Amino acid sequence: MAISIRILFITFLSTLLITSSFAHGKKKKEGGGGGGGIDDDDDSNMGEEFMVPGTEKTGVTYDGRSLIINGRRELVFSGAIHYPRCPPEYWDDLIERAKHGGLNAIETYVFWNGHEPVQGKYYFEGDYDLVKFIKLIAKHKMFAIVRFGPFIQAEWNHGGLPFWLREVPGIIFRSDNEPFKHHMKKFVTLIVDKLKAEKLFASQGGPIIVAQIENEYNTIQLAFREKGESYIQWAAKTALNYNTGVPWIMCKQKDAPDPVINSCNGRHCGDTFPGPNKPNKPYLWTENWTAQYRVFGDPQSQRSAEDLAYSIIRWFSKNGTLVNYYMYYGGTNYNRTSAAFVSTRYYDEAPLDEFGLAREPKYGHLKDAHRTINLCKRALFLGTPSVEMLGHGLEARVWQQPGTSNCAAFLANNDTVSPATVHFKGGEYYLLPNSISVLPDCKTMVYSTHMITSQHNARNIQRSKVANKIEWMMYTEALPSQFTNKANEPLEFYHLTKDTTDYAWYSTTFVLGERDLPFKKGARPIIRIASEGHGVHVFVNGEYVGTGHGSKVEKNFVYQKDANFVPAKNTIHLLSYTLGLQDSGAYMERRYAGPRSITILGLNTGTLDISAIGWQNLVGIEGEKKQIYTEKGAQSVQWVPATGDKPLTWYKGHFDAPEGNSPVAIKLNGMGKGMVWINGRSIGRYWMSYLSALKMPTQSEYHVPRAYLKPTKNLVVVFEEEGRNPNDIEIAVVDRDTICSLVSEHHTPSPRLFKSVNGKLQAKSNNLKPKADLTCADQKKIVAVEFASYGDPYGACGMYFFGNCTSPVSKQVVEKFCLGKPSCKVPLDKAHFGSQNDACSDLPKKLAVQVKCG
Repeated sequence: MAISIRILFITFLSTLLITSSFAHGKKKKEGGGGGGGIDDDDDSNMGEEFMVPGTEKTGVTYDGRSLIINGRRELVFSGAIHYPRCPPEYWDDLIERAKHGGLNAIETYVFWNGHEPVQGKYYFEGDYDLVKFIKLIAKHKMFAIVRFGPFIQAEWNHGGLPFWLREVPGIIFRSDNEPFKHHMKKFVTLIVDKLKAEKLFASQGGPIIVAQIENEYNTIQLAFREKGESYIQWAAKTALNYNTGVPWIMCKQKDAPDPVINSCNGRHCGDTFPGPNKPNKPYLWTENWTAQYRVFGDPQSQRSAEDLAYSIIRWFSKNGTLVNYYMYYGGTNYNRTSAAFVSTRYYDEAPLDEFGLAREPKYGHLKDAHRTINLCKRALFLGTPSVEMLGHGLEARVWQQPGTSNCAAFLANNDTVSPATVHFKGGEYYLLPNSISVLPDCKTMVYSTHMITSQHNARNIQRSKVANKIEWMMYTEALPSQFTNKANEPLEFYHLTKDTTDYAWYSTTFVLGERDLPFKKGARPIIRIASEGHGVHVFVNGEYVGTGHGSKVEKNFVYQKDANFVPAKNTIHLLSYTLGLQDSGAYMERRYAGPRSITILGLNTGTLDISAIGWQNLVGIEGEKKQIYTEKGAQSVQWVPATGDKPLTWYKGHFDAPEGNSPVAIKLNGMGKGMVWINGRSIGRYWMSYLSALKMPTQSEYHVPRAYLKPTKNLVVVFEEEGRNPNDIEIAVVDRDTICSLVSEHHTPSPRLFKSVNGKLQAKSNNLKPKADLTCADQKKIVAVEFASYGDPYGACGMYFFGNCTSPVSKQVVEKFCLGKPSCKVPLDKAHFGSQNDACSDLPKKLAVQVKCG
């Protein structure tokens, strides 16, 4: 449809909200991604087959245009879901809603340190049941992309490499190094054989269509010089020798050896990727970052739905054949699985948030993008591309099948500030700034990357009505007096702990005399600790002095503070801690942590270096060793009523499962740093005291899977390092039951209202006029209209405002159409809303609606 009128406001609209099935593992059909529109589950041209004569009927091949899967050309829309970042009870649900979001593939890494935590002892159960996860992908008739690595980075502890690998004599990670190659090949062989035995590769009739060896190696290859080049050649040859019958890829590897395919990682691979290194290889995008993971100390990370949509439309308009969203569901870094300083919450800004709820409009707008690209499928596969310049920064990328009417056009306005009107094939089209509009028949605009036609929502985190009657008890760690070993200097932390704990004690004693201490009033000695990271708690003569830490950017730090030294024997206890191992870079086996230099400043006799006077060491803390975060272990220590404010204190209590089926969170209000367990299962590290530049914690609430809960008497245990009071901790329920729509009179029709039949675009309705389209999730109904304005409203979901004019009957009209219903469509029609204020007579009208589901 040609658009000749300038659109004055970018609008925000409707797609299905998915909610509580994630919370309790309920398997059910989800509502439509377009607000329950016509034939909402019809994914346009998905069913049309584009067979390639002469290709194998089973397996995967490729050429310069696309992957060819089981003899058919395919456009692949994939999303990353990492099996250890979500309890297995929810895998099926997540895969189903990913499919409902328009995906036809799921990508995952393989996590070596989870599968072989101890050398030669393998684990493929529970959260690490890789085969079960791949089979669930097959159950939903989706493709699987498996990134073997076995180095994966992924902001995962040690980049997925098991710690014991560091202790192999002579090893150099990710280099042409025989010890590393031996263990790498042994593990990858184990995984390939396991998947082959279950017939999970596409060549065996399974879902796996692509496999990856190594990961972003170009970023460190030069550090190894000729050993880097020979290593990547070896890795490629090793992978090809497995004869999986599917292509192998190397992401961000511009010199990927043939026939391995080099692929792109980034936010805008349609513009930054130079292309495959051979013309017979397809364009693959292995990581389209849906936001940014966060480390403690970071502010919130954002990436707009519009920018994501622009990136993938651009990609497919420029010969792209596969995109993988990293992440599609971010999940949680449970226990101690996150890499150095990485927060427990992982990619919460993904289309499915940490709680498994659809983040709108990102989820719905991308689903509409997938629908739109599929409407262009025939032209993309059978057509020839060309580029027509329509003006400065304006272009049309056209795919036309010679001798036919099959044609698809992508009209781009690359100016980031100004809109533009362009003329193309006899039509006039208004293009928003930094946008691409799609014409699947080269005539009808059905999608604009910057014009959202999916509903928005807002996340609500509300205090549970039944779960907060917690009577807190406490147990405080005593400073250790018995140690396991002694050395002249503090031992290196990673070598000492072998990644079995976040904590290690360092202790020493020394004598000061009266003349050593300063005489001047107000002068006090200062303890200075230079550490290679990550943090330390300091005790002098049994008193807590304080804590210091580094950051993700600068792990090394220097802590110094005055302390109460005495003219006698002085005892220092340092509790050094880390937050995971590094996950990237060359020579990872040489990364270190822990205190290195300890001095006392401000003495009359000068600075005293006590770094090498003899130090005792103890790995871990008592409560951790006794597992007092479990019901059985908790009985091994004496608990007393909680008073708070003591460092290194354990708190325990019990709570009943929150009401309803919505996801659950624990809000750690008022706490400092530590870890939380629910019924003996760690839900990860917290760090409320490390504030971002905005003076806010990076993460305030932490996901508690309902799969971890019992109906009553759930044990919650908090280990608080810094000394805070737990009384303000809350158990909360989470939903996205606030849903919204903002639509204008001149909004383009949604791609949900069109289908393609043999390359011919057809409308599925005679009424293509814009409507506010709202749908509750999980069979809920609209229980309240919280905002409604027909006129010139503005704002965003959760914060709409009245403009210069509004119909006085706006709320009544919306209530008539919506109240008490699971979904509704409110026509943008002045006949329903009556006369308007003259102040808006020359403006196109908008309708903003916010409702509450329940």
